[in-house]
Amino acid sequence: MRIFSRSVVRLSLLAPVLLVPSLLSAQQPAPTTEADAPKRDTSFIDAQGTAHITRVIPVPEDLSPQARLMLGHVDLDQGPPQSLADRRKLTDEYTARARVAWSHLLPNTLVDDKIASVPVHIVTPEGMPEVNKDKVLLCLHGGGFNSDSGSYTESIPIAGYTKIKVVAVLYRLAPESPFPAAVDDSVAVYKELLKTYKPDHIIMYGTSAGAILTAEVAVKLKQLGLPQPAALGIFSGMGDFARAGDSTAIYALRGFSGHLDPPDPSHHGDTYAGSTDLKDPVLSPIYADLHGLPPTLFITSGRDILLSGTSNLHRAFLRAGIDVRLVVFDALPHAFWYDPRLPEAIEANQMMADYFVKALKK
Repeated sequence: MRIFSRSVVRLSLLAPVLLVPSLLSAQQPAPTTEADAPKRDTSFIDAQGTAHITRVIPVPEDLSPQARLMLGHVDLDQGPPQSLADRRKLTDEYTARARVAWSHLLPNTLVDDKIASVPVHIVTPEGMPEVNKDKVLLCLHGGGFNSDSGSYTESIPIAGYTKIKVVAVLYRLAPESPFPAAVDDSVAVYKELLKTYKPDHIIMYGTSAGAILTAEVAVKLKQLGLPQPAALGIFSGMGDFARAGDSTAIYALRGFSGHLDPPDPSHHGDTYAGSTDLKDPVLSPIYADLHGLPPTLFITSGRDILLSGTSNLHRAFLRAGIDVRLVVFDALPHAFWYDPRLPEAIEANQMMADYFVKALKK
């Protein structure tokens, strides 16, 4: 996304039927430049209701300077999709840097271990009080189910702001290990934690894939007749692999910036779902009986690729009578709270931590 002299972001949307992915890969268009970017709003709605639009969108003035700088990062809108090997390599490099940055802000002791034969990071915050030693937070990291973008960036800040130990589950990844491997690993770790911690002294949370997994595991725990944790944190997630929402057609991972393929209804589950029915109630919790799940905090953002998925799952929780809260940060992209340079990221992490601390005092 670019910030020009008038603080304007330019967005052009094309309907899924207008582009064929196979043709794109065969002859990739050149990246859009400032010179040929749309300069005005246009809107045409066809007979099927598909929107063919262009929008010129200012950056909200109340964003921090750091967030405005982040939104101005140049990301090419055309180009071949990133390979899984490259994604994992770049993600590992990013998370290694983020671990150092977050640990500088919030000192901790981080130990790699195994619980129930599943690899985990155990993050103990500096200065953890005695009263918190019988509590634990279970982190299910993000990364699209095929990489690990969150086991440091989600665990270290939450441990630091709550002053409670965090166990981050390094569950098996797709495509090598599709659903339900990640659910099984997470349930195994949770069951082992129940031998040491009371269920109302445990909170489970995650971002992106980890947010989806958090809801999946909660449904699986209900099916197994296991006690639920005190609360859940579902931060930029979704609960429906069978149907895509608006936001997946509008935003890439960086919001308006970067490459975006038209949604393909035949690939909602991608490699994570494997051969599982996309309406399976564990894979897609929006189809499950959600009654009795714990209080839940939902957080997303205005330019989040999973904005629709988060809000739809929040509504499903509401329909089930669950005590839920939804917070939407304006203008920011997917999982912006990973970035310790953003004041908004600090605010989001502190908001998550405050909710968890209060939930464990009930």
